[in-house]
Amino acid sequence: MPLTISDEILHEAGLSECEARTEIACRLFGLGRLTHWAAARWAQMTRPQFENELLRRGIDLYRPTADEVEADVEVMKRLGV
Repeated sequence: MPLTISDEILHEAGLSECEARTEIACRLFGLGRLTHWAAARWAQMTRPQFENELLRRGIDLYRPTADEVEADVEVMKRLGV
């Protein structure tokens, strides 16, 4: 189902269509509701463009899970790091 945001609402928010797409994509990514790829597609940006936008907003690009961190620690131990 398409999502329609009226020109009136965009005007009230002081956003262009592109800015609104970026805002929504960044917020959904920041909440963990969209992946990098899905959010970048929503914003109609390449992944590097989207990552730059996240960095500009202070949103972490990567959020490893506890299991991923534990696995990395185990690998570092095995490598003697």
